[in-house]
Amino acid sequence: MYSGKKVLVTGGTGMIGRPLVELLLQRGARVRIASLDDAGRAHPEAEYLQANLMHFDNCARACAGMDFVFHLAGVKGSPAMTAKQPASFFVPTLSFNTNVMEAARQAGVKRLLYTSTIGVYGPAEAFFEDDVWKKFPSENDRFAGWAKRMGELQIEAYGIEFGWKELSIVRPANVYGPYDNFDLVTGMVIPSLIRRAVDGENPLRVWGDGTPQRDFIHARDVAHGMLLALERAANGTAINLGSGVGVSIRELVDIILSHMKTKPEVVYDTSKPAGDKKRIMDISRARAIGFAPTISLSEGVGQVMEWYAKHRDLVRHRYNVFHEKKMA
Repeated sequence: MYSGKKVLVTGGTGMIGRPLVELLLQRGARVRIASLDDAGRAHPEAEYLQANLMHFDNCARACAGMDFVFHLAGVKGSPAMTAKQPASFFVPTLSFNTNVMEAARQAGVKRLLYTSTIGVYGPAEAFFEDDVWKKFPSENDRFAGWAKRMGELQIEAYGIEFGWKELSIVRPANVYGPYDNFDLVTGMVIPSLIRRAVDGENPLRVWGDGTPQRDFIHARDVAHGMLLALERAANGTAINLGSGVGVSIRELVDIILSHMKTKPEVVYDTSKPAGDKKRIMDISRARAIGFAPTISLSEGVGQVMEWYAKHRDLVRHRYNVFHEKKMA
C-alpha cells in the first residue's frame, strides 16, 4: 500500500513519528516530515519541513502533493502542565488539527490518520471506543481531552459533508520510547523517571503512592498499529492502541530499578498529585485488524534507558511548547 506513495508525517521527529517514518521508508514510501524540532532529529532519508502547523499556509505547503497524511503533531506534557499551562495544550492542538486536516482535504489527500489520545476518555474501569461520548474527559485531561475530541468530530464532519470516508482515528494509550520528552518539569512519568534514575537521583522521588495503574505501550508498537489502521480501518472508526494491561507506577519503578547496577532509594511523595487511579484500554478492535503489542514493558524500558544515556544531546534539541514564551 505504501510503496511509492508520498506520505506526510506531522510530528515525524517525535517519539511515535520517528519509528513511523522508519517503517514507512522501509515500505518504500516517499516521506515528508513537518515539525518544529531541530532538523538533526529528522530521519536523514526523509524530506524535512520545519514549520509551525498552527498556521494554515504552512499546513497547505506540507500537504501539497501528498497521497497520505499521518497527523501526529500534538502537545504532550505531564499532569502538572495540564494544571499550570492548559492553553499550551488546548490552543496548539485545536490549531494543528483544524489546519492540517483542512489543508489535507483541500490538497486532495486520499487517506488521513488522526492521532487522538487516551485522554478523551472519562474515568472508567476499562476504555471502550464507543463509550467515549458517554462521559466528559477526566479532570486531569480536561483541556487536552476536549481538544482531541474536536479533532475526532472534524473527521466525522468531513465524512458527512464531503463524503471523505478514508479517514482513520487512533487513540494511543500511555506511549513511551526513544525521542520522548525527557524534560524534568514537563515530561510524563516514564521519561521523567528514566532521566532522573539514569542521571543518578538518590533518593528517587515518585509522585503519589505508586498504586495508580496505566496502560503503557512502546512507540514502535503504536507506529505499527497506525500503519494497520490506515490500511485496514480507514472508515472513520476510532481504534485504541494500547497493551490492554494495567501496570502500577510502583511496578514501573521496580522495572526501572531492575535495569540499574546501582539502585537508588525510592521515596513515594503522597503530597503530590498522581492522576486517575486506573487508565486501561480495551484493544479488541485493534486486535481485529491484526494489531498485537510485541515489546514488553521491561524490554522497552531497558531500551529507552540505554537510548537516553547515549542521546542526551538529542533530548536537548526537542521543541517544547511549555518553555516557549509565545505560541507563534
